[in-house]
Amino acid sequence: MPKESGRQVVATNRKARHDYLVLDTYEAGIALQGTEVKSLRAGRASLVDGYAIFYNDELWLEGIHIPEYSQGSWTNHAARRRRKLLLHREELTKISHKIRESGFTIVPLQLYFLNGRAKVEIGIARGKREYDKRQTLREHQDNREAQRAMRERNLGA
Repeated sequence: MPKESGRQVVATNRKARHDYLVLDTYEAGIALQGTEVKSLRAGRASLVDGYAIFYNDELWLEGIHIPEYSQGSWTNHAARRRRKLLLHREELTKISHKIRESGFTIVPLQLYFLNGRAKVEIGIARGKREYDKRQTLREHQDNREAQRAMRERNLGA
């Protein structure tokens, strides 16, 4: 069987960038059971309610939903169990110092396979206020309209 190469995205948390201002990102390995890997390879996962938290100087991912593997039997996993994130000790201390400040949290941004290994991209984020979200949406809409106007202008010339 040939070795996998490249990056295959399983799930993205698009709402995280809307709800939070992501300041820093890290790539972490994730400790999974066998049926979880098979379910992820089938492209089934949800990061919407996920967050990461420290327990005993280890970083754990909670709230993500990896559904049970359909061909699994008694060896199936719990869909919303706590999963350990695999990071270097220096990265863990850096992250723990950053989130000690009030208002910061760790959110999963993307779940993917990189060269056959399951990885999760986590971000240190601060929650946005409602007016910040509206302003961001307005900026995106203005940019789309400007691009559309430029495209129409270039086609007409």
